[in-house]
Amino acid sequence: MRLQLLSDLHLETETFDPEPAPGAELLVLAGDIDATWAGFERFAGWPVPVLVVAGNHEFDFREMNDTGPALREHCARLGLQLLQRETVVLTDAAGRRLRFVGCTRWSDFDLFGAAQRERAMRAAGYFMRLMAATRGGQPLDAAAMRDEGLACRAWLDKVLNEPAAGRWDRTVVITHFGPSLRSADPRYGRQPGTASFCNDDDDLIPRADLWLHGHLHCRHDYFVPRAGRAPSRVVCQARGLASKGEADGYDPLRLIEA
Repeated sequence: MRLQLLSDLHLETETFDPEPAPGAELLVLAGDIDATWAGFERFAGWPVPVLVVAGNHEFDFREMNDTGPALREHCARLGLQLLQRETVVLTDAAGRRLRFVGCTRWSDFDLFGAAQRERAMRAAGYFMRLMAATRGGQPLDAAAMRDEGLACRAWLDKVLNEPAAGRWDRTVVITHFGPSLRSADPRYGRQPGTASFCNDDDDLIPRADLWLHGHLHCRHDYFVPRAGRAPSRVVCQARGLASKGEADGYDPLRLIEA
């Protein structure tokens, strides 16, 4: 299946007009499309199905427990399908059945191990203040995000262990946060704040044929070896902020083969 992948468009501040990629069979929106949600309207009537995974900024200034259902309703009204710890099987033009596994996969701050967790959580304070979200009426802090991240991790672990049993031919994971330190932004590299953008899901990657993500305002395309099988592929196709030069060289019409 030929996919168009868009993320980190930040249409709440950025000027960008998304267009359908010629030849695409599916559009994947991997989060941080528009913190106001208004930008999702640009994808109504899209010529191919659209799958959505929420980014952290879709929760800005909102109550987390209410945001999921509200965003689902908003997407459904526009003809888009939100995956929030959910899977869907789609069939491509060649008749192959692809299982799409989607969740935000919030950070659990264990990217550098348990010994560095507290330091990573302290570094996340700045990002949490920018979000200004709540959970259960309380400020969404690093501890609350870790709870959400661990729930996502447990769900992915369970779902990716399920046997295909003839129900699908390939598995594609969609998350907003990156699944590996290999997805880190090279401008910042290995520092405590990186754990707010990437998780240590390297053991999960080989269970997927393709892993799509956003959150990092850069592009990645790398392979993870699997014994006796074709390698897993990890792709980030984030646009980022034009004012910081992050959109330089960005190709929104690029196709990714799943």
